[in-house]
Amino acid sequence: MTDLATRRRRTALFLFFLMPGLSISSWVTRTPDIRDQLGASTAQMGIVLFGLSVGSMLGVLSSGALVARFGTRPVMCAGTALVIVSMAVIGCGALWSSVPVVMAGLFLFGAGMGGGEVAVNIDGAEVEQITGRTVLPTLHGFFSLGTVVGASLGILCTAVGFPVHWHLTAVAVVTAAMFAHALRAIPHGVGRTRGTDPGTAEKSPRPAVLKDRRLLLIGGIVLTMALAEGAANDWLPLLMVDGHGMDPVLGSAVYAGFAAAMAIGRFGGGFFINRYGRAPVVRASALSAALGLAVVIFADNPLLAGAAVLLWGLGASLGFPLALSAAGDSGPDSAARVSLVAMIGYVAFLVGPPGLGFLGDHYGLRAAMTVVLVLVAVSVFLAPAVSTPREPKPPAPGPRPAPAGERLGRTDH
Repeated sequence: MTDLATRRRRTALFLFFLMPGLSISSWVTRTPDIRDQLGASTAQMGIVLFGLSVGSMLGVLSSGALVARFGTRPVMCAGTALVIVSMAVIGCGALWSSVPVVMAGLFLFGAGMGGGEVAVNIDGAEVEQITGRTVLPTLHGFFSLGTVVGASLGILCTAVGFPVHWHLTAVAVVTAAMFAHALRAIPHGVGRTRGTDPGTAEKSPRPAVLKDRRLLLIGGIVLTMALAEGAANDWLPLLMVDGHGMDPVLGSAVYAGFAAAMAIGRFGGGFFINRYGRAPVVRASALSAALGLAVVIFADNPLLAGAAVLLWGLGASLGFPLALSAAGDSGPDSAARVSLVAMIGYVAFLVGPPGLGFLGDHYGLRAAMTVVLVLVAVSVFLAPAVSTPREPKPPAPGPRPAPAGERLGRTDH
């Protein structure tokens, strides 16, 4: 692949990460309005989000097999198309005050994002291997940038009372235009291991990677850090409104601050990765997220809690992409490894937060977030799993060339 084609492909992947970020933040910032239109309690909103959980499980669990059979391109296309349609369906559900329609829209969103994003990460991991540069944190940074843009527009729409259904329909139209532009630069066949050459095609990579202890530890990091991000994406505005007494506009503004902190962490993380390596950065990120969560949960001052959300966002920003990078260079069958770890991450990101709604209905959303706090704290101890494996020294004297995995783990974007 030429340098020009690689650059175009990377740019297209930026858009494929931007689109779901824009979509999910548009939904999140309007959750107080949608809840009011539906007349739903916190527990009922948890039931509404169950549609997201079911769709996510279907998308995530089928994505690996679909990529192995068809490649990343068609899976990314189908996933993005479902995300686009879901915005219009959720908007219709809000307009009609229909819980089943909103659930159906969230089901489509979960299926599309769960399946499509796994494929995008596999494609991004291959671009890392081609270029020899760390790419996944920047790609995930565009997801966070999309959440900032979507949250800002959502705040504006909430402040002026713009109808939810028109807002989400406009998001669907804009996303469709970006999708049409980005699709052309994505190559065919990436990640495809079945249905190619019967003599050489990989038949079942999953059992082999499931026996890799280090890969499972990396999956544990992804699970905890993705849950920290997903919990904020689904519940932060309501957490600020119900848990800290903020009005809906200010609650959405706090979420926008979280998204901005995520974007800053992902776009600016290359310097720290280059200087300190992946494991120390993941450990520091987990400590930052845990501190931010602890203040949000236990502090009764709304301004202090809102400021602590920035620590939460910075801390949650790099764990997911760095774990995916570590999975990609931790052994053979890179696509299968990235697929497994990405699946674990998206299960936590999309499926875990709805369960917090049921805890929140019984104990309050602030208390429910203690589950996230405890799990994030575990990542502090799992961080060594993302360290770059060291190659044995060559017998000949002289400086040892840096392994490819080390270059990936410790270079700027």
